[in-house]
This record gives sequence, C-alpha cells and structure tokens, in this order.
Amino acid sequence: MEELLDYSDAVAKYDPVIGLEVHVELSTATKMFDAAPNAFGGEPNTLVTPVSLGMPGSLPVVNHRAIEFAIRLGLALNCKIAESCRFARKNYFYPDLCKNFQTSQSDEPLCYDGYLDVELDDGEVFRVPIERAHVEEDAGKNTHIGGATGRIEGALYSLVDYNRAGVPLVEIVTRPIEGAGARAPEVAAKYVQTVRDIARAIGVSEARMERGNVRADVNVSLRPTPSDPLGVRSETKNVNSFTAVDSTIRFEISRQAAILDAGGEVLQETRHFQSADGTTAPGRVKSDADDYRYFPEPDLVPIQPSREWVEEIRATLPELPAAKRKRLKAEWKLADKEMRDVVNAGALLLIEDSVLAGATAAGARKWWMGELARYAKEHEIELADVPVSPAAVAELDQLTESGKLTDKLARQALEGVLAGEGSPADVVKARGLEVVSDDGALEAAIDDALAANPAVVEKIKAGKVQAAGAIIGAVMKATGGKADAKRVRELVMERVQA
Repeated sequence: MEELLDYSDAVAKYDPVIGLEVHVELSTATKMFDAAPNAFGGEPNTLVTPVSLGMPGSLPVVNHRAIEFAIRLGLALNCKIAESCRFARKNYFYPDLCKNFQTSQSDEPLCYDGYLDVELDDGEVFRVPIERAHVEEDAGKNTHIGGATGRIEGALYSLVDYNRAGVPLVEIVTRPIEGAGARAPEVAAKYVQTVRDIARAIGVSEARMERGNVRADVNVSLRPTPSDPLGVRSETKNVNSFTAVDSTIRFEISRQAAILDAGGEVLQETRHFQSADGTTAPGRVKSDADDYRYFPEPDLVPIQPSREWVEEIRATLPELPAAKRKRLKAEWKLADKEMRDVVNAGALLLIEDSVLAGATAAGARKWWMGELARYAKEHEIELADVPVSPAAVAELDQLTESGKLTDKLARQALEGVLAGEGSPADVVKARGLEVVSDDGALEAAIDDALAANPAVVEKIKAGKVQAAGAIIGAVMKATGGKADAKRVRELVMERVQA
C-alpha cells in the first residue's frame, strides 16, 4: 500500500493542478473512416471492415456526419472552429489498433481555444479553460483472461475485439486547471458531468459512461505554491464515472504529497483507477508527444469547414443545459438549493418532460423527487431507469389535480404502475381507487358517523369546528380512503348546521 498524506494536509501544503482529457464517442451510424456500423455490442469482430482492421491497401474516408457532430460539440464548448485542419498518424504498437497507429489530430485540431463554466454544488461557477477538441478514432477492446484483476498482469492470454476500433471520438483537452485548491476533485467531476450533459443535449452522443461513451484521462500534479512551475504529473487513464474522477484526484493528491514530503520525486506515468478501493495503480512510464512520431496522414486531405456551414450548425444548436436550468428554475419558481437538488438527482429532464406531457411543475417535482427517487434508491438504479414514464407521471398528477384521486390513492396507483399493471388510469380502474364524489354515497356515510358521535356533533355546534376532523376520519375509513376530504368537510358542516 502506498504512503498517503491526509487530504486536508496535502491541499494545505501543496497547490494541486489538474488537467482532463475527456473522450466522447459520437453517435454516428458508421465509423470515423469506413462504413462499418457504429453500434454497441455485437459478437466480437463482426462490426468491422478492412479499414477497421487496418488491412493493407484499405483506404480511409472521413465521415462527414462525424465532423458535423464534432463542430456542434466544439461550438457548445465555446471553441473556435479551424478554417483548415488535418489528420495525423499517432504511431504506437498496441494490439487494439492493429495498423499500429491511431488516426488522430496533432497540431491542427478542428476545435480549439474554448472554455466551459461549471456550476458547483453550492452555486459557485468555475471556468475551465479548454485547449482543444480534436477528432480521432477509438481503439478496440482488450480482454485479459485468467488473471485475478482482469488486467494483463497475471493473465493467461488476451483477446482483442475490434468492433470499437474506428468509432468516431472527440477528445476534449483542457489547459492546466489552476486555482481550484481543495475543490479540485469536485471541479473535475462536475466538469466531466457538464460535458456529458452537453453531449446528450445537442444530440451528438448517447454519452453513457457505463458503456464507455464518455471517459476521462485525469492528470494531477502538485507544486509548493501557485507561483511555482507545474509539478510532474500522473495520468490516470479511462476513468468512467463522476465518483471515480473525484476519487482519482483525491488519491493522487494524497499520494503525490506523501512522496514530496518524504523528499522523493513523482514519476511521470500512466495509472489505472481501482474501483474496489478508490485508489490508483501504476501502469507505464508516460510517453511525451515526441515519442508518438506524429506526421500528417497521407491518405486524407485537409478538412476546411466553410464559415457558412459552421454558422448553419451553430443555428441548429438547441438550448444548452445551463441555459435550460436557468429558465426552468424561473418558470418553476425554485430556490437555488431546490434546483441543485433536482439537477443532482438526475430529475431535471424527467420533470420537464412530465410538465410538457401535462403535469404541473410542482406535481411532477413531487413525484420524481419523492416516491420515484425512493424507488430508485431502494432498487439501486438511476432515476431515469425507473419503470415509469413522464407521461404516466403527468397522468397521475392530472388525476390528483382533478380530484379523482387523493394523495394516498395516487400513491397506491403509482405502486400499481411500478408493478407493471398499466397506466395510472388502468390501475385506478382495476383497483377501484377513484375518489367517491357522489354526494348521496357520502351523505349516507356522514349520517352514520354523526349518529355514532353525538358528542362531536355538539362540539361542532358549539363552534369547535376542528372537531369535525373526527367525523371526516370516520367517513374516510368507511369509504376505504376514497372520499374527497374537502367535500366531506363541506357536507359535514351543512348537515350539522341543518
């Protein structure tokens, strides 16, 4: 186990500087340079062509749609779009790209010089500078068999699946992120989440981190003070959750601080995140750009997106997540903390879709942040994976607002929907949950309750109207909780006064 310095002591003694390289897979129909399907899953090595496999004589062709998606993403990240750029060969030997190089972009990226404003949990906004967002192809996937950890160390043999090789990627590279201090882990995790949300909102990626659609390489270095040169950095590869990004930075700050405190030197290396305990493990000595021997890809011509095309793409961008949050916060009349709770719960779009389907904002928020959030927690799933649609929530809210369901009955109806019994209306009909609103039926139950409680009647007559609660409770019990309590109160007062 590596020596660690307590995190609070580490950030008190050293200034952390972080950098992030976020890889976003684009949801095009085909791969970056060939006509092989761009799809998740499939039998190994079936979603390939000779170009995917780097066969001799096969020639790449740039995917026009991928360039369009990359420009959309670049614009959403406040980047400038190059008037001319080109692809390069990044040379290295690794079995997941059997042509022995990756087609990427080196000194001429498509998108550059951007920034992203990241809102933290307490409402503070931190601006992350973006150096570039360049286009490249993804690599295949190695599976190491026989080892205890799933890594190559100790494995008996390895298998390679090239289905992912050639999938279009945008790699978003930040400039050094300085000034975050002790909040560096939070800034990094929120930045990756914001990129994920933007990619989804503008429709360029499914951005499912569990599938590797979005993943981050996390760079961390320490220096004594902000005025000192940058320290030696580590790079933890392919971190694919917000929690893991946070944990990686916390661990690396504590690890590197312990090394520096002991008079040692931090090694520039790649590392791997260990999800079991939130630590990182060493990989290999980190290569610099020169080691990749970049040179222009001779089989691809430069890309020169016209300014007219760029502006056409800009005009089609939808409302971005930050602007949407600001608008909905005002429309729904939420306080800052209430809106942050909605966002952190992953409920924003679900509530919005429910409102668009006919729910009140308050009603939609109540169901998604209440019963459905509890269901998601109990079943250890994401809120978006709860088996209830926004349309069903809207229907449930409408039944409640119209007086056809009490809140208690609505919860029973929701239980039925969650159990797969159909829509809220189907459950209400099948279970007989609709509120009893017929005055005749209610008056009979009220008369019985009044006759059984003469002392309560006298209290009501004497002006103690709160005593009517006992009569209302008796009526609710007699009707199985299906009576409209407001109407029952009105009828009780009418009968007593009569």
